[in-house]
Amino acid sequence: MPAWNILSPLSDDIDAPTQSMLGLAALAAELAAQGVSVKDLFARTGVQPSQLEDQHARISRRQRLAIYRNAVSLAKRSDIGLLAGARQRISDYGIYGYAMVSSSTFGEGLKFSVEHITMAGSTVLQISFHVENETAILKSHGTQSLGHLLPFVAEFWRSSMTALFSRVLEAPFPSARMLFPFPAPVHWRNYERMFNCPIEFDAGSMEWHFPADVLDRRCPNANPITAQVCQQFCDVVMAERPGETDLVRRIRTACLNSPRRFPPAEEIAEELGVSLRTLHRRLAQEGVSYQSVLDNMRRSIATEFLENTHLMIDEVAERVGFSDATSFRKAFRKWTGHSPTHYRRPNPVDLPA
Repeated sequence: MPAWNILSPLSDDIDAPTQSMLGLAALAAELAAQGVSVKDLFARTGVQPSQLEDQHARISRRQRLAIYRNAVSLAKRSDIGLLAGARQRISDYGIYGYAMVSSSTFGEGLKFSVEHITMAGSTVLQISFHVENETAILKSHGTQSLGHLLPFVAEFWRSSMTALFSRVLEAPFPSARMLFPFPAPVHWRNYERMFNCPIEFDAGSMEWHFPADVLDRRCPNANPITAQVCQQFCDVVMAERPGETDLVRRIRTACLNSPRRFPPAEEIAEELGVSLRTLHRRLAQEGVSYQSVLDNMRRSIATEFLENTHLMIDEVAERVGFSDATSFRKAFRKWTGHSPTHYRRPNPVDLPA
């Protein structure tokens, strides 16, 4: 059993457009069932209903909170957060969800989910995880910043993650205890029905306890190749590098969610809400270029493929955005000082096309 102590990345820039629309389709669907239109849900938030169908759309944490405020004021039922969260599916979480469900064990999937929590649209500042005796504990930090939205966010988050974890395990998730730092709402009995565990309100912190032995449970849909591919792309784009700026991290995030993986600068500038000229100017001020950001991503991903798969050189070249193997070999040698074959390992894995 792993003895982890994990703290999710700290992200306190409330206006940075770094969050996907993950989870919001379920919220819109639940409100629609209550007679509320998605247009009203997104009113005065700067987000368009059409963006729900756009897997590349990005919003800020402030915009997500504005959507949540609309949901609370428009809902016909007070337990809207619980109901909406229960609608979540693996596919609603894209590459984040598929990385979890294909992990070898639930523990590996959970570790990935905490380390990449910003991809799931978290509105709290940080999530920590540790094991104490035989109890695993997820703890939310920075909840006081949510003000009157805290009960809704807590309900929506816990319900969504319970649904996701249950789908990863293909069995009800065995929650043991939940603590919430606010008074019991009028629908408090629904908490016990939803989570099937003791609930404590007016607690000094927001925590989620479950048996630590679930960390070792095998995931029914485990696929180490799928998990590797999903996680390596997330890691390449999301991992903070020494001296890396917020702008570069945002560019890598946008690239991860682009169907072309390595899109032209014009597309990324539009995604980030700035002009192409402004994007280039800001990067120049930081001593980098857009091309160098892409090249660093290409080098990291290509190295992963070369070291860990049976892909041919021309297949690796294609997957990192090159039209032919010759151009890729030339670029790779420029990046690393070595040929691609230098990074081949004796026993790589087979990667599906």
